[in-house]
Amino acid sequence: MCRGDDVNCPEFEKHYRSFREDLSAERRGFLKGGLFAAGGLAAVGGSGGLSLVTPALAQATAARTPGQPAYHYLPANAETVHWGYFSKSLPPRVEIESGDIVTIETLTHHAGDDLERMVQGDEGAESVYLWTKDTKGVDRRGAGPTDPAVYKKGSGEGQGVHIMTGPVYVKGAEPGDILEVRILDVKPRPSANPDFAGKAFGSNAAANWGFQYNDLLGGQKREVVTIYEVDVTGAKSWAEAVYNFKWVPQTDPFGVTHTTIDYPGVPVDHSKTSRNFDVLKGVRLPIRPHFGTLGLAPAEADFVDTIPPSYTGGNIDNWRIGKGAVMYYPVSVEGALLSVGDPHASQGDSELCGTAIECSLTGTFQLVLHKKADLAGTPLEELDYPMLETQTEWLVHGFSYPNYLADLGPDAQSVIYSKSSVDLALRDAFRKMRHFLMTTKDLTEDEAISLMSIGVDFGITQVVDGNWGVHAIVKKEVFAARVS
Repeated sequence: MCRGDDVNCPEFEKHYRSFREDLSAERRGFLKGGLFAAGGLAAVGGSGGLSLVTPALAQATAARTPGQPAYHYLPANAETVHWGYFSKSLPPRVEIESGDIVTIETLTHHAGDDLERMVQGDEGAESVYLWTKDTKGVDRRGAGPTDPAVYKKGSGEGQGVHIMTGPVYVKGAEPGDILEVRILDVKPRPSANPDFAGKAFGSNAAANWGFQYNDLLGGQKREVVTIYEVDVTGAKSWAEAVYNFKWVPQTDPFGVTHTTIDYPGVPVDHSKTSRNFDVLKGVRLPIRPHFGTLGLAPAEADFVDTIPPSYTGGNIDNWRIGKGAVMYYPVSVEGALLSVGDPHASQGDSELCGTAIECSLTGTFQLVLHKKADLAGTPLEELDYPMLETQTEWLVHGFSYPNYLADLGPDAQSVIYSKSSVDLALRDAFRKMRHFLMTTKDLTEDEAISLMSIGVDFGITQVVDGNWGVHAIVKKEVFAARVS
């Protein structure tokens, strides 16, 4: 169905006008929240007007980006997605100016767990998930080898799993700059199957890479997939389980048998599974739609596995990266090359079993470029890691290895999976929060350490993404009475 994005639709103008009106209403509500001002390009923060973007930086940024922001729409289909990797070599799917607004469709890489509910009738998803004995809609899935004489599971070897829409090229972006990504809106992608009108669906896989896999009662290893239903009308603010099933060997259309969940997009043949519809009865999971993998292309390699997060963002898997949040990323390559994927309907801190509720979403973003020359003396001057700002909080993201591609040498993309620990991630989060408090709030090291022990919450973001994550949260109200 056209949502204002199909120029061939007979009612394109009507649908486009309706979409823009909805977007304007969303944006007005967002701006009223007090997070953005100064021509739409300056963040002034929630509590006490606190923000990482100072008035001076806002003015400098606004001066570089005169005029009204343009609007762009990037659908998800076989021509606009790359599956399982970031790459500085990818051609942009859209080019924008700083301050522009772009709506980006994203698809879950777990839609193959229930094609009937998550793919059937959806033209974009069908083009991505197309897989017959002769062809695949998107052949490469991961940063691994693409030579059939070398790979065993499939092209790309599943060394990276997320369906990423993009990249988005930001004109004027250069290494050393900071890209501010404002998440204006996030909405579930409705099922296109008329049998499930008004609903969206997601998959939660308790998988072999999950924290639980080697610690199951009785010692018998298994992978269990649970399908969840999400209401897209807004009447319900929760997800409910539909059924679950134990993974059994699946043979893909190319004839490769997958005894475990080891390659993304394998279509599940439910004639071979035993579906249990009596699962989690009476349990409602509050939805908090967000993007698990959102970030920029790193400079260190041409093809980078989407699973481990790093200094340019990526698979951070923090459920707070949703509507109303702002992410700041250090730019590593020309154009920044932002890609978005791994959409989630909900997730808990830790993402313990390996996945969230993996559910296709559409997000609307405003991208604001802060040039290196304007950063001196601002909180963003020394930012070399992804940082999250909400209406009321600041969050730093610590990883076992802050930049694993540089930290671990030429074999980084393979050895990272055996070297991560919560201890290392906590140490990195501590160091980043100490740096943040000392440089942006002018605290001494002793003051910062005392404040961290009594006023900063450290949490486990995820323990399943190769490069494990710990986040540290400080509330803005802590500094509401501070003069400097």
